[in-house]
Amino acid sequence: MLLKLALWMASVEGLNIRAFNVFGYITLRAMLAVLTALVISFIFGPPVIRWLAKKKIGQAVRDDGPKSHLTKAGTPTMGGALVLIAIGVTTLLWGDLSSDYVWVVLLVTLGFGAVGWVDDWRKVVHRDPKGLPSRWKYLWTSLIALAAALYLGYSADTPAHTQLIVPFFKSVAYPLGLFGFVALSYFVINGTSHAVNLTDGLDGLAIMPTVMVAAALAIFAYVAGHVGFSKYLGVPYIAGTGELAVFCGAMAGAGLGFLWFNAYPAEVFMGDVGALALGAALGTVAVIVRQEIVLFIMGGLFVAETLSVMLQVAYFRWTGGKRIFRMAPLHHHYELGGWKETQVVVRFWIITLMLVLFGLSTLKLR
Repeated sequence: MLLKLALWMASVEGLNIRAFNVFGYITLRAMLAVLTALVISFIFGPPVIRWLAKKKIGQAVRDDGPKSHLTKAGTPTMGGALVLIAIGVTTLLWGDLSSDYVWVVLLVTLGFGAVGWVDDWRKVVHRDPKGLPSRWKYLWTSLIALAAALYLGYSADTPAHTQLIVPFFKSVAYPLGLFGFVALSYFVINGTSHAVNLTDGLDGLAIMPTVMVAAALAIFAYVAGHVGFSKYLGVPYIAGTGELAVFCGAMAGAGLGFLWFNAYPAEVFMGDVGALALGAALGTVAVIVRQEIVLFIMGGLFVAETLSVMLQVAYFRWTGGKRIFRMAPLHHHYELGGWKETQVVVRFWIITLMLVLFGLSTLKLR
């Protein structure tokens, strides 16, 4: 909305304030999106936390988990709603609302957030430990992911928009066709969503890696949407993806703002409403800019956490009760091994930073 207003003020006779043309630059609006989302989080964070505490929307803690987590019981949860508000408002303010890609990512994010909201609300308000039954949660997230995948598949302008791009190689790409593209997109969007949700188990653990990956995807989005940069770096040019840099900036700013309140000892937890939505947003952006494999690299922490759960469950059933890890997801394994919560979080952040930098290196190492 502010973009349209600025461009209108720059073009209207009588006003003709050419300085407002600067808001046409995606890079400026992406930076302003970071700051705007950050300020929104700072302003609305305290009242949102107070409201959650007043409504007694508190976190339940697993009895079989690390004993240090028992003190977290009752901490306000569903704080991910604050993140979604900041992202939504900021994107509407600074994004180009004529871009289909902006609306696809925004609607997927809010859709997954709605599913997470229902799940959290049932758990903490209705005191239903199961929340939204798993089959219904996966059904609704699957339908949203599938709808997004189908729309992106049918709206692809060229075969390059549905190819699987292999990083580190300039000319290695595999045509997927419509069915292959839709299947891959579905698994990336839905899989990333639930992977981030599994990672969200310690104070600040999931949100900071999300911020780092979102910031890196903003660069990929800008490059893919720029004719000159995409050609120079050997990245498929996809018109309009540059606007996703604004959305990613909003996500990074909202995440940093939430971290202010979620850092150890956390004043509020994200809940499924935030984790499911942010994971889906990362997956959708990666699909649009054709960087699914790079997302797999940069989001290695989310992948490791998910694999630890899958391996633990499979091995437990196969051996009749034996375990690979002390506890899954992976962060609990290290906690029970003697690492303090803050050590686990900061070390996992460092690993994610290394993976994100490695993922960004694929832009040049081709």
